[in-house]
Amino acid sequence: MKEYKFKINGNEYNVAINSVEGRNASVTVNGTPYNVELEEAPAAAPSAPVQTAPQPVQPQPAAAPGPAQSTKPAGAGKPVTSPLPGVIIAVKVNAGDTVKAGQVVAILEAMKMENEIQAEHDGTVTSINVAKGDSVLEGATIVTIG
Repeated sequence: MKEYKFKINGNEYNVAINSVEGRNASVTVNGTPYNVELEEAPAAAPSAPVQTAPQPVQPQPAAAPGPAQSTKPAGAGKPVTSPLPGVIIAVKVNAGDTVKAGQVVAILEAMKMENEIQAEHDGTVTSINVAKGDSVLEGATIVTIG
């Protein structure tokens, strides 16, 4: 296991690379495990993986079965991203929900303040990429709206 310390926008991150298999790496950032996809498969030994989209290791709760509301595949659409690093304290929507622009989709705690994360456009939630209690970095996809 390799360990690195990064300073991004004044915030320190302790990153441990647990394993690398092909284009997928298992890492721990400040104690939170993530599976990340590398842009290209590393050669013999990875020097510094490029993180494209962190995905929490813990399984996401399955949405309750119901009538199909969208013909779009899961995850299709535009992502709603975190404007700053923090902890998700609430997810206000479910996959398949119809949302309006400006509707709160999640609440992020950052710098001891609660920040409402809002939908940027009307649409249907095609995927939920976080769960309550997840630590997210700036730019991490919270939900996708198609």
